[in-house]
Amino acid sequence: MPKKKMDTVHERILDAKEKQLLADAELSRAAARRAEAEVENTHAETRKNQAEALEFEAQAALSVILLDQTRRKEQEYLAADKYNFVYIFDDPVNANSVKSCISQLTVWMRNNSKQDVEIIFNSPGGDVVEGMALYDFIQLVKNRGHHVTTTALGMAASMAGVLLQAGTKRVMGAEAWVLIHEASFGTAGKVGEVEDRVDWVKRIMKRVCKIFAARSTLSTAQITRRWKRKDWWLSSDDCLRLGFVDEVLPGV
Repeated sequence: MPKKKMDTVHERILDAKEKQLLADAELSRAAARRAEAEVENTHAETRKNQAEALEFEAQAALSVILLDQTRRKEQEYLAADKYNFVYIFDDPVNANSVKSCISQLTVWMRNNSKQDVEIIFNSPGGDVVEGMALYDFIQLVKNRGHHVTTTALGMAASMAGVLLQAGTKRVMGAEAWVLIHEASFGTAGKVGEVEDRVDWVKRIMKRVCKIFAARSTLSTAQITRRWKRKDWWLSSDDCLRLGFVDEVLPGV
């Protein structure tokens, strides 16, 4: 083969090899770019997973906080007096306060068979008629099988002192006071009407005196003499000694 022709063939072979090398290099670069892209995708997926993990941890931590708050609120809610069958009677004895107390006692009596309940009095007393309505209702609650503890904290004065006697168990704070005195009623009208009113008041006072004497160490006559025309203040020790309460809470 002529030398010129051989040179041409040789050049063609070299060109082909060069093109092949270039093609291989391009393929290698493309493969490298794909590998880099895959690595970047892997890094992106890793970052995404890390972000999702952090978000999940944050949500889990928030859920724990919310659950703890919910539990504490529920505990505080269930710690309320009405869920522990304790009624705080710290108003004067009148139609509204008596109605409120009877309403709560009714709910407990109907929904909680023979459940022990406690009524805590810190009251200056008030309306005798309304007070007697509550006294009778407490007897009804007791007759339905409920143990009723009546407790005096602060003071159970006048009609509140009478209501203290209504409980199955009568308790008094060491520094509490009970006031026993004659009932006071205002009246006006004709002489006969006034006399009828006075007679009715005397009959009420006999009932009140009988209530105090029923479980005390004093007779009705002794109680009548002690309260006649004066306020008779009794300490917790006095009440325990005379039988107006069954227990005095520990004091100093």
